[in-house]
Amino acid sequence: MKIIAKKVGIINYTLKNGNGDTLDTSEGGEPLSYIHGMKNLIPGMEKVLEGREPGEKFNTVIPSEEAYGNRKEDFVNQVPLSNFPEKDSVKAGVQFEAKSEQGSRIATVVDIQGETVTVDFNHPLAGETLHFEVEVVDVRDATSDELSHGHVHTGCCDH
Repeated sequence: MKIIAKKVGIINYTLKNGNGDTLDTSEGGEPLSYIHGMKNLIPGMEKVLEGREPGEKFNTVIPSEEAYGNRKEDFVNQVPLSNFPEKDSVKAGVQFEAKSEQGSRIATVVDIQGETVTVDFNHPLAGETLHFEVEVVDVRDATSDELSHGHVHTGCCDH
């Protein structure tokens, strides 16, 4: 069975940056299961997985435009420290989930000057070219329940 729209793709992967540093991996854990075509993965990864079959192993490079986008300087904002309920935990490098009308996104505290906090709302991997090592473990039909919810409900081998 091939990975096509509305099929569950099950993959092992290792993500590295341009310097070869490992940023994320499924090694030592469960493979990643997702429904193809439901925007559960970055667009570039969905493109390279289209039509793949179990047993295929490959490396791919995905530019930022097909991953988390380019960095946007207008996503770096200054906000009052009083906006944070736990002021003592606000430190440079701390990430938190920010909610808005556009949905949730991860934000990173860049700097604190007195009562002003500089926050970066860019995805931490925005602007990065991503290097993946991928193995297609399995492909299966998505259940009607999974399709209606838009995500996989079971692990790799519970089908």
